[in-house]
Amino acid sequence: MAAISASLVKELRDRTGLGMLDCKRALKDAEGDIEKAIDELRKSSGMKAAKKAGRVAAEGVVLVRAADGYAQVLEVNSETDFVARDDSFKAFAGAVADKAFADRTTDVAAVMAGDLENSREALVQKIGENISPRRIGELTSETVGSYVHGNERIAVLVALKGGDQELAKDVAMHIAAVNPQFVAPENVSEEVIAKESDIIKAQPDMAGKPENIVDKMIQGRIKKFLSEISLTEQAFVKNPELTVGKLVKDAGAEIVDFVRFEVGDGIEKEEKDFATEVAEQLAGK
Repeated sequence: MAAISASLVKELRDRTGLGMLDCKRALKDAEGDIEKAIDELRKSSGMKAAKKAGRVAAEGVVLVRAADGYAQVLEVNSETDFVARDDSFKAFAGAVADKAFADRTTDVAAVMAGDLENSREALVQKIGENISPRRIGELTSETVGSYVHGNERIAVLVALKGGDQELAKDVAMHIAAVNPQFVAPENVSEEVIAKESDIIKAQPDMAGKPENIVDKMIQGRIKKFLSEISLTEQAFVKNPELTVGKLVKDAGAEIVDFVRFEVGDGIEKEEKDFATEVAEQLAGK
């Protein structure tokens, strides 16, 4: 048979949204018959989506939905940042966020059951990457504020007792920038403190010092450690002369809780050089 022309590959790609290599392979299998190629691609769409699902998706976006003292933050992953900026991907992520918020659920599997899973599989086939809603967080309180960073990679929810939306947003922006681990020192577990104490005690400058001196040095460093990881003790990013705790207290409010999502946090992403990736695509992997 004659070689598959670039124009035929482009036509199939335009009509299906699939990648160039997939289109060229489908046309080759169909001996250049574009309608037959489309039929075969439609038949294999479920298989395509399942095959892509095993690949690591560590990029993506985070979204927030909030109303009437209730808020959710959602992470939807893709394999590349390029796809995370795609309008079709963003529309899908928005639909997932809307459904989760409407149902008031953080169960990703329940949200994806039915039409949204079909939409996900269709989008995987079109884009050629694994796409996966990963996690949903929620907060309910008297005052709930939120902040999504401009790149849509970090999102924060903050629950306050008292205060207003402006205060909550300021605190959320601080959390996005500084990434505290706990609301206040008293929320830090004994396990975390004990682990840090062991680390401090093993540091070189502790060697040879009397036990009472070591204990005092550990106490001082633990106090500093707790102030660094606790939201209320951190210097407020907009005014470093003020702690976040004092900022909130002066406004007659109290921080109840917060949730911070950062895209890909905790996902082990496989590093692969570009040449290897191209070679694998050409080999049909």
